[in-house]
Amino acid sequence: MRILLLVLMGLFASAVHADIYECVDASGKKRFTNIKAEAKGCKLLDVGPINTVPAPKPQTKNAPGPASFPKVDAGTQKQRDGDRRRILEQELASEQKQLAAAQKELADQQAVRLGSERNYQRVLDRLEPYQKKVKLHEDNIESLKKELANFR
Repeated sequence: MRILLLVLMGLFASAVHADIYECVDASGKKRFTNIKAEAKGCKLLDVGPINTVPAPKPQTKNAPGPASFPKVDAGTQKQRDGDRRRILEQELASEQKQLAAAQKELADQQAVRLGSERNYQRVLDRLEPYQKKVKLHEDNIESLKKELANFR
């Protein structure tokens, strides 16, 4: 029985060998192939055995942690989650107000045309910080909405 087991293990653990050919064309460009029909006039490379051992499986997400790892009971976690949701909702409301103010500032600045801005690039340069501020608040709102959507 042991001999049969050793033979089977030897068969599964054996390495796979592939013939790899290096081909050089008339312009000096190298090409590699493992297809023998395409390898006429090419040099056979010695690449050794190819490992066929499968990659290790990743650990599961629910793997037990170390014994000293702190644990939180369900009630405390639920309270923390509620606090977190409330804080995120407050931050979202604040960001929405700041976005509205930034959009108003941008609109006000777009309506103004200074006499020194005959070149339109100067107008764009003046408006850029206002546009960046609007974009920042829009990105923050998007991130907060994603975070709130992750709640169960």
